[in-house]
Amino acid sequence: MHLVLIKNPDETKSDIYKIARVIYAQTGAVSLRAVEALASMIANNARANHCACIDVVSDANLFSVLNPASSNHERMYVDASDSRLQMCVRTVTRMMHGLLPDACYGATLFHMADDLPDWAMARGYIADIDGMLFYL
Repeated sequence: MHLVLIKNPDETKSDIYKIARVIYAQTGAVSLRAVEALASMIANNARANHCACIDVVSDANLFSVLNPASSNHERMYVDASDSRLQMCVRTVTRMMHGLLPDACYGATLFHMADDLPDWAMARGYIADIDGMLFYL
């Protein structure tokens, strides 16, 4: 018997899971508010830079969890059935379909409150949402 692997031709579903995993890893899915704020920031950044959301979440300078040395990097590999990851998937799906209201006040950058990147020194943050600081 010969088995053939059938792949889903819809790459947007793959992108949704990739984005959701980054959001989950970065936020720990501590609250829906935090997940929606980070998803909104990704959408705002993508619009401002005329790129795809998947390109935004591939930036290791913006998302520390992409660095294997990050203490939260292992969260990237959470089981797909995890209820908190599924919350992220639902939120990203809404974002990708334009159904997620801006939950971060137009911000296009962020960092975790316990980190202070060089670029943030010259800016004032516009929102502090569950330990994440958001900037225009």
